[in-house]
Amino acid sequence: MSNLPARERRPALYAPTLLLCVAVVACGPTKPSFFTPKQAGRGALVYKNHCAGCHQPDLRGGGFAVPLAGEGVLAQWEARKLTVDDLFYVIRATMPPGGFGSLTTEQQLDVVAYLLQQNGLQAGDRPLRSDAAYLASLKLTTGAPPASAGPSKAPGYIAGPEGTRPRGSSPTPAELAAARAGGENWLYHTGDYAGSRYSALRQITAANVARLGIVCRYAFGEQGGIETGPIVYRGTMYVTTVHETVAIDAATCAQRWKHVWDAPAGDVWRTNRGVAVASGRVIRGTSDGYLVALDAETGSLLWARKVADAAAGETITMAPLIWKDLVLVGPAGNENAIRGWVGAFSLEDGTPIWKFDLVPRSGAPGYDTWNHAGGFRMGGGAIWTPMSMDVDAGIVFVAAGNPAPDYPAALRGGDNLYTNSVVALDARTGKLAWYKQLVPSDEHDWDLTQVSPVFSGTVAGHHRKLLATVGKDGLLRLLDRNTHGVLWETAVTTRQNTDAPVTAKGTHACPGTLGGVEWNGPSYSPKTRMLYTPAVDWCGTFFAADTVRYVPGANYLGGSYLFDAKAHGWLTAIDVASGKVTWRYASPKPMVGAVISTAGGLVMAGEITGDLIVFQASTGKELARVATGEPIGGGLVTYMANDRQFVAVAMGRPSQWWSGEDVGPPTIVVFSLLRQGS
Repeated sequence: MSNLPARERRPALYAPTLLLCVAVVACGPTKPSFFTPKQAGRGALVYKNHCAGCHQPDLRGGGFAVPLAGEGVLAQWEARKLTVDDLFYVIRATMPPGGFGSLTTEQQLDVVAYLLQQNGLQAGDRPLRSDAAYLASLKLTTGAPPASAGPSKAPGYIAGPEGTRPRGSSPTPAELAAARAGGENWLYHTGDYAGSRYSALRQITAANVARLGIVCRYAFGEQGGIETGPIVYRGTMYVTTVHETVAIDAATCAQRWKHVWDAPAGDVWRTNRGVAVASGRVIRGTSDGYLVALDAETGSLLWARKVADAAAGETITMAPLIWKDLVLVGPAGNENAIRGWVGAFSLEDGTPIWKFDLVPRSGAPGYDTWNHAGGFRMGGGAIWTPMSMDVDAGIVFVAAGNPAPDYPAALRGGDNLYTNSVVALDARTGKLAWYKQLVPSDEHDWDLTQVSPVFSGTVAGHHRKLLATVGKDGLLRLLDRNTHGVLWETAVTTRQNTDAPVTAKGTHACPGTLGGVEWNGPSYSPKTRMLYTPAVDWCGTFFAADTVRYVPGANYLGGSYLFDAKAHGWLTAIDVASGKVTWRYASPKPMVGAVISTAGGLVMAGEITGDLIVFQASTGKELARVATGEPIGGGLVTYMANDRQFVAVAMGRPSQWWSGEDVGPPTIVVFSLLRQGS
């Protein structure tokens, strides 16, 4: 696979495998065998029944799931100095995710044997056995010289073939700032810097929404998950998958250009939630830790800079925020035990400007809120959801994720700043303005996920500057941006047993690790003065582990988790002044797709069932329902093109958690009012 990005060329998703050596001391001329054909054959069946839904039948990976065979996989394992015991431990402790106790020790060993077989090792007459010292002596290596393998070969900077200057210059910083008032475009992931997810458009109303129908579709070339949030500027829509960035006509879905990233440092998590557009540039993060700048007019590469460390588990899934001449972004990877940060980079060429550590380093404020005497690796505080801004004050708000290791709060000690916190930073310098931790000493993987909308309103008889925030704990909170106090908090999903400690015997709690609000957050309508938020209702049982072990590149867990069999979703409307629920819609599936409100008096939401639903914003009355045929778990936006209001959704499998295996390719679906009789 090429080390360089390419346009109109797909990366090799499953290339011929490399030779795998497993040896006690060193690889020799012979290839010793440590599993039997029968063992690998049983492992193939276990993989098919328990693993293929995430990692795909051909082991190429999909959604969040990484590939388990193919070009580059063995090199990454070797670079991390993994052993067969590491593979066995990861499968035993974390696989299948949310299915604690569902595989026997024999089945786990069988899967390891199958993975070794699929990566080139020949079967023999000795089966793998669950002897930790023995398995740890079996080292994984490609047999290639170390300098030629792994993420270390990835370049730090890639210059565009025609320089770093784009052909155009729009949208300008002034246009982005003015988007706060709403308009014909959708210029930021959440609509505007304030993250309002609100549109001032009113062509589509309760009186005519029954005529809403599909006008076009765009299917991506890349298979896998889709969570992208479309950006629309002057009739052009910019959308992403894990490796593809595409510009399409926002009214006809005709492709204008496509760029494909080859991930030279190797995929960490296979998901991407979109781009930012400014000054003629389209900026996105990549699964292997790069910031990439493309010409908005042509899609040609302007520059790519490696800003995150894929080898350490850092990956960029969020849509960046561009403010003036800065690109603000940070890596995901709480479960990989990264030390979260948020940084600013030059829009011109990606040069680092400032960086703020969300897990404080020695000597920094907050460092003493972690137990550094226990000998455990500490991390977390990653970001994977949109930032927001108070543009007038020049303050950017960041939602910091959960601490690592996941679950066992006692191991980490203290409150673990700045995890699960609203972190307010000076956008120009990166200096801390203030913070508010909302889930200290987290035992449930309850990331704070949203720091928007940012708005003003009357609460308890006083006009205040406000910030809405919500997360996987299922509580929508309203903060006063001046006092930083919580004005009210309202549950938007089931909450039970939330304060019970996690034990080895198991603790059942709601929400579970995938409950509450995920990557799409609340919308605020100034017309109704209500917040509208999607949510997941999915409980489960948490188990504390006897031991905690860090394996590079794998989930760093201090326990396990078992999902309840049933899950569903909510769309909840909450009155800003009181925090009381005004209306609520129950969905048969978790609601992870975006929600928007409009000046036309509407609230629109997508369902995993495949339906786009339109509600009356004030009452929650269902006004229209349009079937798309596939799950909706990505962005939902509205905009004008050719004097016509359109609505677009990202449709397809969001990730392995939220829909079944048999879904079509990632697709953008565009709706508008159909003519009578059409």
